[in-house]
Amino acid sequence: MLVTKSSRLNYRIQHLIFIILLLGCIGFAGWISNEYDIRSDWTAGKRHSLSEETLQLLDSLSSAVKVRSYQTNDPALNQAINEILLRYQNNASDFSFQLINPDIFIEQAKKDAIQRYGQTVIEYQGQLEHIDSLNEESLSNALLRLQRKQKPNLLFVSNHNERSITDKSNSGYSTLASQLSNKGFNSQSINLLDEALPDKNNDDESNVLIIGSIQTPLLASEQEKILDFIKAGGNLLWLQDPQQQSSLKTLQNKLQINFIDGTLVDNNPEISRMLKLSHPAMIPVLEYKMHPITEKMQYFTLFTVASAIQTYTEQSSENSQPWIHSDLLISSENSWAETGDLASIVEFNPAKDTQGPLALGIAQQRQIEINQQLIAQRVVVIGDTDFISNSNIGHGANLDFIIQTMNWLAEDDRLITISPKTAPDLTLKLSPTYTSIIGIFFLIGLPIILFSSGAYIWFKRRKQ
Repeated sequence: MLVTKSSRLNYRIQHLIFIILLLGCIGFAGWISNEYDIRSDWTAGKRHSLSEETLQLLDSLSSAVKVRSYQTNDPALNQAINEILLRYQNNASDFSFQLINPDIFIEQAKKDAIQRYGQTVIEYQGQLEHIDSLNEESLSNALLRLQRKQKPNLLFVSNHNERSITDKSNSGYSTLASQLSNKGFNSQSINLLDEALPDKNNDDESNVLIIGSIQTPLLASEQEKILDFIKAGGNLLWLQDPQQQSSLKTLQNKLQINFIDGTLVDNNPEISRMLKLSHPAMIPVLEYKMHPITEKMQYFTLFTVASAIQTYTEQSSENSQPWIHSDLLISSENSWAETGDLASIVEFNPAKDTQGPLALGIAQQRQIEINQQLIAQRVVVIGDTDFISNSNIGHGANLDFIIQTMNWLAEDDRLITISPKTAPDLTLKLSPTYTSIIGIFFLIGLPIILFSSGAYIWFKRRKQ
């Protein structure tokens, strides 16, 4: 090609235009990245993006949210916190946040009652909520608590050897009480001998009465208070193990339910092996009936030494509609109510046992008229008390289920549970065969390929 002054000039012009276009593209890309924030979360647990529950919560907020996080000048820590809060800000127009050093802004830290590094204050509609650790679960649950106009009261009947919300042993309910507090509930024990139950018709607060498997009989005055509470439209959660106190028979008739004799067992070796269940009396519930409590349930719940429940319908003598029953938890077709000794070999006896599937959890509701006003009433009955104990509440979706149940009973169906994010893709598990193949390839195969390629190129160049 003949190089002339004209061709040199054209080349320089083309080169200059290319540089200008390249710099223009870089500048345009920088402007786009500054104006628009597009992210894609490819992690298996979606742990770098907000959950669907949190997004629904942010959409429901009616006022601005201000977050002040008091942290030290640790660049790595502040970057991680900034990343979490940006996820909220990018999905809520009225969400703002500040990272504050309490050693510098001392007066602001005193005003927010900051006691230690790492605390965060959430302000919403003039109310403040403090959290000690900043993650999606804690922040979203704080917003749930702030969103509640009044915290529902959960009244646990006590003084009959029931499980206690202050008991930190494996059989206690202290973990449940802590989780309920995080979700915006007030949990308290109530002694029916000394205290009166609130009247739903005369009380603006939301109250739920909770009866566990009592070990000593209810006195007549206590039974009367519970029946009056039900008659006045109060909402109830009844947890009942297979051994039932006769003093609860009147309440059972009032709710139009029967507990089937025996303990629910499930003889499914495949499920037991998959979930590592040690006894047939450990009942996994893998599928749920359609109901507001269970509509978002995606994982199994696990029950131990459970009782099956039957319902029936009859017109009450009161001026009210009959109960509308819904099965929440259903055992499998391989299950039955075992009336024999669980310590021996468990086998189905058609003459004594009841074949499954059977309900071990039901929800029912009705409308009753009190003082010329219709009141909606809700009741949940579950044939087990151990599934929410300290040792079992972490199994499967047990915690999610009981929180959803409390929300429904408190007539606050809009609120949801924010569960901790899981990280199933942090480790790569390979079989010994695949491990050997990868090792041989990188230690032997790849060096041979590189050496052969180099030798081929050397011989080819030598011939030239």
